[in-house]
Amino acid sequence: MRLTGKTALVTGGGSGIGEATAAALAQEGCRVAICGRRKDVLDETVKRHAVKPPLRAFAADVSERKDVEALFAWAAKELGRIDILVNAAGINIPKRMISELSPENWDLLLKVNATGAFHCVQAVLPQMKERQDGVIVNIGSISGKRATPLGGVGYNASKFAMTALGISVGEEMKDLGIRVTNIYPGEVDTPILRHRPAPTSPEHRARMLKAEDVAAAVLMVACLSPRACVRELVITPTKQGYV
Repeated sequence: MRLTGKTALVTGGGSGIGEATAAALAQEGCRVAICGRRKDVLDETVKRHAVKPPLRAFAADVSERKDVEALFAWAAKELGRIDILVNAAGINIPKRMISELSPENWDLLLKVNATGAFHCVQAVLPQMKERQDGVIVNIGSISGKRATPLGGVGYNASKFAMTALGISVGEEMKDLGIRVTNIYPGEVDTPILRHRPAPTSPEHRARMLKAEDVAAAVLMVACLSPRACVRELVITPTKQGYV
């Protein structure tokens, strides 16, 4: 129970990497709140995980500033402080090549994947700065390190923006004891695969990371001594490689 007495807020916590991360943190004694856009999905997620302390849930769209303000006001009542923020909310779309990507979907990808993380980081920083302590973990993507057609132009751009956000904030906040980690997963078997242009075969999915693999990396970061910071971490399926 390495995180007893700690608190965490995990965005995108209703499924995939966010859900697995929330469960992993809670299993180590952390009090964890999750958020996502759909309350019914969040409620089912809470029911799936009989952890103590139990998960808490709040419906919010992190791409909307007002939703984030409401989320953090609620979290202040539920958790008191936030020791760990995990930005795991993210989306992709099927029509992702430059020739077919609509301006509206470009805006949506940037708004959710990059601006949503910005809103949450900016909301949590005042209390972390006051305590001179805190951990922020951004679940980016290897698409934010190496742009390839697999992610698509909008997703790649949004994840590169998230990469820059995390590195910049980490540099600004390091002297205040706030640690920022960017994690770049390769292919992960999560619900986001439903939005690929073509179905993913069972054989291909079997070679991918599982959400629990990425959650284990987040847990390692969260359990480190305050004197240690993992600034960037790339985790891929063994057979995927780096590009």
